[in-house]
Amino acid sequence: MSNISEGGRGTEMPALSILSNLFTTLYNNETRRKKECIVVPASRFASDVLRIMQKYRYIGEFEQIDDARTGKFRIQLLAKINKCGVITPRFSVKRDEYLNWERQYLPAYSMGILVVSTSEGIMSHHDAQEKGLGGVLIGYVF
Repeated sequence: MSNISEGGRGTEMPALSILSNLFTTLYNNETRRKKECIVVPASRFASDVLRIMQKYRYIGEFEQIDDARTGKFRIQLLAKINKCGVITPRFSVKRDEYLNWERQYLPAYSMGILVVSTSEGIMSHHDAQEKGLGGVLIGYVF
């Protein structure tokens, strides 16, 4: 058995962190002023995060492409992302503690979003505050 795939490259390494790979690819393509980018692999988790970013107008339309492997996303970039990243370790946050975490990860009050995993799904910290939910911080975008 050969380790060479159709494109002549070796087998691809699995992504250790799907979210880290997503944010890194978005940020790198934004800094290069690209209009769109492809992110591999696709997952429901990454799709939920992209939906939040789309809601807050950090990205445009995105589609999931089935490539008979892990899948991938084609994402329209709007040149709105200054910085994005994963928060590790994933800190637990109570419903009244978001302001402290905003100060730590975001450059200014009401500039950017924290991505939070709650009991009702993945959402921005603004939505979580509105619903009175705590959760686990997973990333930030501004």
